[in-house]
Amino acid sequence: MQAEQVEIAQFLAQHPPFDDLPTNALNELAQQVEVAYYRSQTDILTLGQDIADLFIVRSGSVEIYRRNNELYNRLDVGGIFGQMGLLMNRKVRFPAKALEDTLVYCINFELFNRYCDEFDSFADYFEADGNVRLRQALVEQADSNDLTTAKVKSLIHRDVVTLSTQTTIQDVAKVMTEEAVSSVLVTDLDKPISDDPEEDDGQIVGIITDRDIRTKVVAQGLGLDVTADKIMSTNLVLLDSNAYVFEAVLAMLRDNLHHLPVVQKRRPIGVISLSDILRYESQSSLLLVRGILAQQTIEDLAHYARQLPSVFVRMVNEDANSHMIGTAMAVIGRTFKQRLLVLAEEKYGPPPVPYCFIALGSMARDEQLIVTDQDNALILDDNYDDAKHNEYFQNISDFVCDGLAQCGYTYCSGEIMASFKKWRKTRSQWFDQFSQWIALPKPQALLNSSIFFDLDGVWGKTKWADELKIFIAKQSKQNRVFIANMAANARNRTPPLGFFKGFVLEHNGQHKRSMNLKRRGTAPLSDVIRVHALAIGSRKQNSFERLEDIIESRLLPEGKAQDLRDALEYIAMMRIRHQAWQIEQEEEPDNDIDPHLLSPFEQRNLKEAFAILEKAQSYLKFSYSANAGVK
Repeated sequence: MQAEQVEIAQFLAQHPPFDDLPTNALNELAQQVEVAYYRSQTDILTLGQDIADLFIVRSGSVEIYRRNNELYNRLDVGGIFGQMGLLMNRKVRFPAKALEDTLVYCINFELFNRYCDEFDSFADYFEADGNVRLRQALVEQADSNDLTTAKVKSLIHRDVVTLSTQTTIQDVAKVMTEEAVSSVLVTDLDKPISDDPEEDDGQIVGIITDRDIRTKVVAQGLGLDVTADKIMSTNLVLLDSNAYVFEAVLAMLRDNLHHLPVVQKRRPIGVISLSDILRYESQSSLLLVRGILAQQTIEDLAHYARQLPSVFVRMVNEDANSHMIGTAMAVIGRTFKQRLLVLAEEKYGPPPVPYCFIALGSMARDEQLIVTDQDNALILDDNYDDAKHNEYFQNISDFVCDGLAQCGYTYCSGEIMASFKKWRKTRSQWFDQFSQWIALPKPQALLNSSIFFDLDGVWGKTKWADELKIFIAKQSKQNRVFIANMAANARNRTPPLGFFKGFVLEHNGQHKRSMNLKRRGTAPLSDVIRVHALAIGSRKQNSFERLEDIIESRLLPEGKAQDLRDALEYIAMMRIRHQAWQIEQEEEPDNDIDPHLLSPFEQRNLKEAFAILEKAQSYLKFSYSANAGVK
């Protein structure tokens, strides 16, 4: 080697992970290293640019930044940067700038990849060890986007202001002026509070805003002695304090609200207004929701739905996490259903009896992606008369399901749709149906449970859907045999890992040499999480929120629930990025991926995520027994 290369080898040998490399590998590396010089305060890496090298600081110092320009780290001699960009699609994730005149060594991606394959200690340094490796990649990604982590409770900076139902309007206005608020919550202290905090709305009965006083009092010429209960708005939409800011914005646009009460354990802790969250607004997806509500025909909706793939891709390119993307896509899907139901009622007239249109599966869990079918059903009032009312509800069900199909939400191959009469039941019949599934957990009942136990009210008497969720949670928790059978059923779809932890791929058909990340990844993970959630009586629908309840309950050994969350996030994001790439390539998106097209880092992390699923399914086998129940 030349003298300069000897000096490079000696320098690298003093710093990890190069200090563990064999001499011949270190010498080869030194011969291929390129040297680059950057003057003080010049950019080395800029956000989003292609990256082809790993960088080591030879002299000088480098500052690393988050995407929001916040300082993330400062590196001096021996510091390494660029590895996250090489890991994540070879795009710069963390910009870098020379703090002073700086000399760096550059190792090209191909050599870097080969060394990761050949030397475990070298790979472990960059990827961390075991589950920590996966978690580090997720944390680095989430840190780059406040939208994925900001929750609505972070926007509440003052105590909630409440008044009684008998407070006069004059006193309401005085309090709002003194407290400098644009809304107050109205409470009824005589309203009984349930022993179950999640089953009760607390004592909040309404909300009064500046607009209410202007339009309902001043404009109508009402006296100032009118009481609060006469002008308050009672059709409240409550948001849990752990909801993301993004969800709050979508809820406001979906229901045309300007104020949103925030609750914790169903008790109000504050109110956020549209002005509080404008800085968090994500224009692309929110404008789509607003546009859906303005369409006047199915044809208009179908044409408008063509924008959905580009909205999905933009969210992916903005580094949204899977929870944020799943929530946005689910809200968009619900909005299509809501608009179709409005159009259906305009065509066929008002409903003869009250009803609730419910979403099932991934839409109910806020885990919907771009490739999805429709799962839905109807809850009918107990005064429903089949002879008199069936034609009406058949018409609106067909209208909605056909409309959804035209908008890109394909018909459910398992016929789980409101257009099939068996999935239009009265409230009493639904309670009886769920009781039967839980009491007699036969194979078909278990299959139905895995679909119908994730439900959400979309239109009409949505409170009925909430009542069903409470019933399911209570009945499931009390029936250990049912939980054990659900646990056994959740082990049926195994991850695509072979005996020696290699990927198991499809051998025939259209998706030969690929694996389905939904069927073999996110779906069985959701199944595992659902079992644990049912075992503790959680009423949450979203898998990540269910895991929060599971962590709080201490049901699983320390760290296991976090592992499940990391595995779900990683596989879901792999699906999401794959679908976004296909859309950009003008291909039909799917859930099937060829692992050989992934980088070595991505392959290792994906195997780790699958291994977590495999262990979680084994844990179900030994933790839930049909004879003894939950161990």
